[in-house]
Parts: sequence; structure tokens; C-alpha cells
Amino acid sequence: MGLLDILLGRTKPVAPDLDRLFALPSAAVTLEAAAGFTPTGQGAVCFATVEGAAFEQSHREVQALLDADTDREGPPVELRQDGYGYSWLISSRAPDQLPELVNDLHAVNSQMEVNGFGPQLLCSLAGFRDRSGRRLALVYLYKRGTFYPFGPLPGEAERRDNALELQVRAALAEDLPIEQDLGRWFPLWGAPGL
Repeated sequence: MGLLDILLGRTKPVAPDLDRLFALPSAAVTLEAAAGFTPTGQGAVCFATVEGAAFEQSHREVQALLDADTDREGPPVELRQDGYGYSWLISSRAPDQLPELVNDLHAVNSQMEVNGFGPQLLCSLAGFRDRSGRRLALVYLYKRGTFYPFGPLPGEAERRDNALELQVRAALAEDLPIEQDLGRWFPLWGAPGL
């Protein structure tokens, strides 16, 4: 980064660090103690929709990689497209298998990176619920290398539980690199895995 970049306010983009995903299991312990949320066993990787033979091959490789693990609920990785045109690779595990779910998310992200689809990766999420049924996702922003909480309110209206999100941010500040720019805490309405 040169002097001209500094004067013009340009910043160097943060390199994705997929290993940060491995902090989720310890953060889940803090989350349960602070707010009563436990893992659902659902997680997903979101990316800009890709079509073609190269992506199909990449999807088959991810499927084969995760097929070897027979200790899971549901299909190894399910591919879905949401109403906004984004694609999701969803992994399902038992709720007590958060470390294995994180391994799945890391493997999917890594495989897509290796196969040249890194620029299409947007985020990964792990789902949580509390005893009253409130939902929460811890979202990893691929291009920023940071996490943020997303707490949709129940019902058909697309509304967020902002107080819960700020409570979770404060609780997990020591466990995860939290995205400081609240404008980047994008709502993930209808996200599979949540």
C-alpha cells in the first residue's frame, strides 16, 4: 500500500482466513453461557450462483469428500438456491457435532477456493436456537475475515432482533473477530441452515 492509497483512503483488502471458522466451537460455549443459544447442527456456505461443468465437478468433489463421513444427519451437502439468486451448500449434523459441522464448512470453502471459485464465496453461517425457539446465526464474511450475529425475529415479516445481535456481539468479542462496521451485518432472510 503506497502513499497515494493512504491519501485517497483506499485500504488493502483483508485476505480470507478460513481457519477462523475453527473458533466457532469455543464461541458456542460462551454463547450458551451468555445468552442460552445452542447449535442446531445446521450450517451453510453462500456464494454467487455459478453454472457450468467446472462448478458441477467442484460440487461432486465436495460431495465425495464429505460422503466418507457416515456419522451425519441428512445428505452430506445439499445445494439450494434462494429467492435472491444466491446458491447455498448446506451441511446437516447432530446439534452436538458443531466441530464436525465447522470442518464441513471449512472443507466446502477450501474446495471452492482451490477450484477457482474463491471470488464467488460470500459467507458461511452456523445456526443456533434458544429454549424459546429464537433463531440466531453466526455469520462469517469470507471477504472480510470477520463474524457477525444475525437474529431474525419470528413471523413472516422480515425483522431483526437488534438487541439480541448487540448482546451476542458483546458476549463474543473475546472469542471471534467481530465485524465492526454494522452496515456489513447483512440480513440473511430465509437463509438455509438458519
